[in-house]
Amino acid sequence: MIASPDRTSLPRTFFDRPVLDVAPDLLGRILVRTTPDGPIALRLTEVEAYDGQKDPGSHAYRGRTPRNGVMFGPPGHVYVYFTYGMWHCMNLVCGPEGTASAVLLRAGEIVEGAELARTRRLSARNDKELAKGPARLATALDVDRALDGEDACSDPDAPFSILTGTPVPPDQVRNGPRTGVSGEGAVHPWRFWIADDPTVSPYRAHVPRRRRT
Repeated sequence: MIASPDRTSLPRTFFDRPVLDVAPDLLGRILVRTTPDGPIALRLTEVEAYDGQKDPGSHAYRGRTPRNGVMFGPPGHVYVYFTYGMWHCMNLVCGPEGTASAVLLRAGEIVEGAELARTRRLSARNDKELAKGPARLATALDVDRALDGEDACSDPDAPFSILTGTPVPPDQVRNGPRTGVSGEGAVHPWRFWIADDPTVSPYRAHVPRRRRT
């Protein structure tokens, strides 16, 4: 059973707010990934906010592209991108349609379906590492670009739903710079996490990639 006192799905209005309001409010909520092999539920412990075309760190900063189109759509949908030619990362679109704001899901605690997540994260040394980082989270939940655009607010049996869970008290929420963001976007303290939670990923500043010679 999902370790949550409230299994009610969050409504679309939850996501139809400014991204800096939605992001910290997602901490403690339960993301349910429904797969043919069974459900996996994850309690969100770390997220990052990306504020669309106002944010140099956002994929939408320079406008709409085939890759980021879902970010410009209705709130409550899932935006999945592929990075470094290796990993997928999962975001939840928020704000009014057309604003392209989204929250990157960086880490969480698997509270249901850990045995299924382990089969996808064979390198995890323990269950706290199953979804410790955005690529690990997406791998544990079997998320790829085929799920880009899925609606997380429409149907409990859809690939994704977000349950109310237990919101985190403000005094337990921490914030700081976003991981791996460069340039002007690096100054924004828009990464939010639950204080002292062991599933939160370590902060890493941006390191420029060296070109091969």
